[in-house]
Amino acid sequence: MPLPLAPIASVALRYGLRYGMVAVAAYALSQRSRTPLRRDQRSEDAMDELGEGVAFRRDGEQVNGGARLKRTIRVGTAGPGVEIDASALGRLRFRRV
Repeated sequence: MPLPLAPIASVALRYGLRYGMVAVAAYALSQRSRTPLRRDQRSEDAMDELGEGVAFRRDGEQVNGGARLKRTIRVGTAGPGVEIDASALGRLRFRRV
């Protein structure tokens, strides 16, 4: 019995367009990010000094925030491990114009 191609083609076309759009978007983002981000030692030091958790501070016209998560994940009790250290700094400034 021959396989009907019309239903298969419609499903492939429907999902193919979605995956194609995702692939084009990923390619565009990878082309945009070719210029390497420079490493600023002052910001590296500031992120290293962050305490673990989330903190916010409000000064007159701006709100500053910082977050840090530091975890070690091991395979077994004495197995190899990976340390994850994620930190973020942010600023939101409001000015009356």
